[in-house]
Amino acid sequence: MPTSYLLGYDIGSSSIKASLVQVDSGQVVTSATSPDQELPMKALQEGWAEQHPDLWWEHLLKATHQLQQTHAYALQGVAAIGISYQMHGLVVVDEEQEVLRPSIIWCDSRSVSIGEKAFADLGQEWCLSHLLNSPGNFTASKLKWVQENEPGLYRRIHKIMLPGDYIAMKLTGDITTTVSGLSEGIFWDYKSHNVSDKLLDYYEIDQKFIPDLVPTFGFQGKLRAAIAEELGLPTNISVAYRAGDQPNNALSLNVLQPGEVATTAGTSGVIYGVSDQLAYDPQSRVNSFAHVNHDQSQPRYGILACVNGTGILNSWLKHQLLLDRLSYEEMNQRAQQAPIGSDGVVVLPFGNGAERPLANAEIGAHIRGLEFNTHSTSHMLRAAQEGIVFALKYSLDIMKEMGMQINRVKAGKANMFLSPLFREAFANTTSTVVELYDTDGAVGAARGAGIGAGEYTDEQEAFSRLQQIDQIEPDSSKQSAYAEAYEDWLTVLTQHLQG
Repeated sequence: MPTSYLLGYDIGSSSIKASLVQVDSGQVVTSATSPDQELPMKALQEGWAEQHPDLWWEHLLKATHQLQQTHAYALQGVAAIGISYQMHGLVVVDEEQEVLRPSIIWCDSRSVSIGEKAFADLGQEWCLSHLLNSPGNFTASKLKWVQENEPGLYRRIHKIMLPGDYIAMKLTGDITTTVSGLSEGIFWDYKSHNVSDKLLDYYEIDQKFIPDLVPTFGFQGKLRAAIAEELGLPTNISVAYRAGDQPNNALSLNVLQPGEVATTAGTSGVIYGVSDQLAYDPQSRVNSFAHVNHDQSQPRYGILACVNGTGILNSWLKHQLLLDRLSYEEMNQRAQQAPIGSDGVVVLPFGNGAERPLANAEIGAHIRGLEFNTHSTSHMLRAAQEGIVFALKYSLDIMKEMGMQINRVKAGKANMFLSPLFREAFANTTSTVVELYDTDGAVGAARGAGIGAGEYTDEQEAFSRLQQIDQIEPDSSKQSAYAEAYEDWLTVLTQHLQG
């Protein structure tokens, strides 16, 4: 019997990753990433962030071609494709499936005021109980911005999509979406279990713009013959899984049941817990979405706290201040040379758009307490990593206010969690045990495709070989120092929030 493989794509705002997973062993055969440097974001005005969807497709092709060069035989044995993608973006196409404008991506803040007005006009209680969120700066509000500011283009729209829907369209030719996807765009009404007519009516959005629904796990369209030939894939396979990057990250860590929690710190940083209760923050500082295994009869909600400016801060330090003279590993080593609290240097990492945990405030990134005769690169690098951890701690406390009990989190050993200092700071600041796993979004998407295509009987089989590679527990000898540093950081944040 020939060996079967699964192909997972992770469509990030920094890069596109492709991974091949062998079905029976569950092992990652190979992975490829394109481009080598972070993808650019265009900011035509302050607070804006756009990427053209063609850029994602271009680098999906390049990443797959890298796999072809070394593992063409494995590509020929692929049984299904899974897609993970950056959440909340807006893609609009005409009837010829041509993209009409660059995507307004997740960290773009232009529609904050539109969402805030909708929150007030529709009623906070209605929004939170039906949508689980304020319309905020999500996909529906971004579409309203296009309607108000680009009316000629708006009239040409045939369908709207999330970034993963666009990739599925390019692969299959079909324009579809999922309940999980619509929920992250704030289009889904959890009480009617349907697209929210009330929100669409308020925004004067025609329901015909909304693509047909497909299951998160299951048949989502057959791969087009021309695309199969270009990518070196079989012609009879399907896209069998699709989810936003944070629900997918949770899936990749086997975080599927109530009480389980995942975290990640890539371009943005996220705490993501699963609940079976319709939970929301009264101030809408954290968000609730349909998790990948959500079902009307067995609900699973993903409670998400997101800090936009995490890994992007580390990247900015590397490329702008350090001028690429240090690798990320060297930056991590240099940061460890400074003491806990960075001798008074405080970094607020909020420099990547409106921050939901701060009630959509845009306070920007700040450095406080820098002394030229005292502090070195080590202090700055450590303060940046501590600032990211402290921002995640701030968000975690909001989730605890909602009644979530969080004592243990799972994370992939990637991005900021590659840093020993970051892992230590996270465990000690948040008083949680951190379990590290060797997995990522593309691998999770591949395993999701295996579930959707029936290559695995269930989630338990799909993740039976997921191995924990490390565990970091809070250290009582360090927790008080981290607690003191966090209070100093919180004082600075409070001053900026109060103006």
